[in-house]
Amino acid sequence: MALIRNDFIPRLRSASGAALLLAGTICAGGLQSPAAPRTTASAPSPSPATPANSTPVATVSGPRINPPSSTYSFPDAQTFTYTVDWRLMSAGRATLRLDTVNGERHIVANADSTGAVALLYHVHDRLETFFNPRTNCSLVLTKHTEEGFRRIETGIRYDYSRKKAVLDERNVRAKNQKHEENDVPSCVTNTLAAAYYVASQPLLQGTTFSFPTSDGGKTADIAVAVEAREDVKTPSGSYKTIRISAEALSGPQKGKGKVWMWYSDDARHIPVQMRARAFWGTMTFQLAQISSGAAERMGQ
Repeated sequence: MALIRNDFIPRLRSASGAALLLAGTICAGGLQSPAAPRTTASAPSPSPATPANSTPVATVSGPRINPPSSTYSFPDAQTFTYTVDWRLMSAGRATLRLDTVNGERHIVANADSTGAVALLYHVHDRLETFFNPRTNCSLVLTKHTEEGFRRIETGIRYDYSRKKAVLDERNVRAKNQKHEENDVPSCVTNTLAAAYYVASQPLLQGTTFSFPTSDGGKTADIAVAVEAREDVKTPSGSYKTIRISAEALSGPQKGKGKVWMWYSDDARHIPVQMRARAFWGTMTFQLAQISSGAAERMGQ
């Protein structure tokens, strides 16, 4: 156990922030009945599972936030539950819910460590954000962070009239506070709303695009590549998906890892699986359940 602790705790501390990023990117609309699988995607591979289109790769120049595609509809009043595995261990559970409040989209995400992982390193994080469903611009973001002995409350608002992200943070244990303002472009997304932004785009195989994101610090540009179609099996069932990869072009996460997401290969682009790979190992989120009102098991 001591040997496990020496290696496990520092790496899990580094992984916990990535877990929130993953949780934030697992949000989208209602599921279709999944099709029977041909293969199971156990890990992203360097080459696509199906051949790339013969058409040239299309690239959208310059990081920017685009409005949702005309064929995309945001979901409402649905809760998604995901299993979280890290290094072949069951590490946690994540839930996400989207609602509409006064014409704005409201997302709530919870991430908790479970089982043996929770005994070694406590994680209980809650994030909330509002964003404009017509423009995809984030409006506010709040974070409640419990990771190990850390207890931090963070609030970010996006002042587009001044092109500033305004961050106020309180460290409960250290009893100190922080206030800072950082430049943002005329429209940004954030950790939690980014999943909806990606889902709301066309996701044509062979295309790439980039977008700016800010959680109150310096703005980071994220590059997305729409890689291949794959059949994926999760605890909730089997799905035809389109696989994308995402990595930071700038900001504190540049060069520190990569995220893959498997969206349903239909107009709703439901993220059914995600995987992050970095120096601390690989973390995988898989869709286990979706509920709207009464709990409903998917993929039966």
